Amino acid sequence: MEIWKAIVLGLVQGLTEFLPVSSSGHLTLFQQIFGITGDSMFFNLMVHVGTLVAVCVVFFKDILGLFKKPYKNLLMLIVASVPAAIAGLFLDDIIGDLFASGAVMCFTFLLTAGLLFVADYLGKKNAEPRMLSYPSAISMGVGQMFAILPGLSRSGTTIAVGIACKNKRNDVAKFSFLMSIPVIAGGALVEVLKIVKALGNGATLQMLGVDIIPTLVAMLCAAVSGYFAIRWMLKLIEKCNFKWFSLYLVCLSILCFINYFIAPIW
Repeated sequence: MEIWKAIVLGLVQGLTEFLPVSSSGHLTLFQQIFGITGDSMFFNLMVHVGTLVAVCVVFFKDILGLFKKPYKNLLMLIVASVPAAIAGLFLDDIIGDLFASGAVMCFTFLLTAGLLFVADYLGKKNAEPRMLSYPSAISMGVGQMFAILPGLSRSGTTIAVGIACKNKRNDVAKFSFLMSIPVIAGGALVEVLKIVKALGNGATLQMLGVDIIPTLVAMLCAAVSGYFAIRWMLKLIEKCNFKWFSLYLVCLSILCFINYFIAPIW
């Protein structure tokens, strides 16, 4: 992979991981536009690790606070992570096929747009938001489970579910970002272990589609752009104004539909 492509993909990942537009969908989209073929699961997970660094920097104090008594937030985070972990464990092959084709994004981008529209409406209507609870955490976890589909935004889905549960918007956004930590870290660990096992069986990094330098460059770009995306999203969530993201995703869904089912655009 050329370095400039790695830079673009890293910036795309960092910006879209925390904005409610689906980083996985945009990564798949840009990889297809750039003509990048082969297994990109390792690269995709590593640029997600880049955004994980951004989360850890922005929410460093909150992460430390998870390990203080009575550990309620830590327990809620564990509970919320279970659905996505189960889905990733049992649906790995199916998810890989969906990423490879990309056609499903015509519908998942549109679904994300609908979720953001509902969240925008409910967020402005909810006059007395409440603190996060275990039922809300479980609901957001289920939302995160479905968001493993490319085009269905993880942050958009979990934030929409949290707002629908009548929780405080800032608490929902912060918890949504913290939810990305175990999911990304767990996925990256599984992928690294697969590669280590394959190397032990005589495979090479080139055979496995692992390109170290472009991947490291993309991770760095994802970390930097992800930091600013989080800051922007935290301010945006206070206003709960998602309509422009919804409109963008509707237009993107239409473009994808034309490309995959009518006439190729990229």
